[in-house]
Amino acid sequence: MELAGSNLAEVARHELGGSLVGRRLVVAAGSGHNGGGGLVAARHCQNRGASVQVILSRPVNRLAPATRAQVGTLVEMGVPCCVVGYDLSPVDLDELLRSADLIVDAVLGYGVTGDPRGDVAGFLDRLQAAGRPILSLDLPSGMDPDSGHPWNPAIRATATMTVALPKRGLLTEVGRRQAGRLYLADIGLPRALYGRLGLDVDAVFAAGRIVVLEVP
Repeated sequence: MELAGSNLAEVARHELGGSLVGRRLVVAAGSGHNGGGGLVAARHCQNRGASVQVILSRPVNRLAPATRAQVGTLVEMGVPCCVVGYDLSPVDLDELLRSADLIVDAVLGYGVTGDPRGDVAGFLDRLQAAGRPILSLDLPSGMDPDSGHPWNPAIRATATMTVALPKRGLLTEVGRRQAGRLYLADIGLPRALYGRLGLDVDAVFAAGRIVVLEVP
């Protein structure tokens, strides 16, 4: 989670032209570990001079323990955190999203198995409707990780930073349209692990811990 989030902050800096100083970021975070990675990115972006607003998809007591701990750190730092559907009216949410230089999408990870529902579905709709650049963590929220099929709703990202190895869905034609520019980030998994899974993986990160993926 820490490695994914710190790498995501670096990709955010790159997507915003090389500096986070004075830039406005909204981090949309889900209840699981994908959301936790987004919250780590929020901390690093704030430390690098950005003005960060966190919007949680679920109340704090419904977050995974590690994700909840990241919220506590952000609160201690003075980073404003709120819960969609509880702390913001639809009008306030739309205004906040439209004011962002970049929206970080860390709502849903690779565990998605069908159409998002309820408040999460409405949240994704509003993130997309804001018309601002979106950087997704691991894969765009609402996208099937194996086929690239976008469930309804699903984020269509400006850029996506996936971790360890790209999910198969990101390499499909439909997945490429959903993901936008594609980055791959190192989270420290040993090559021996891939070997045990029958995967022949070379030194992907020999040139650095974040690489740009060029997919035909």
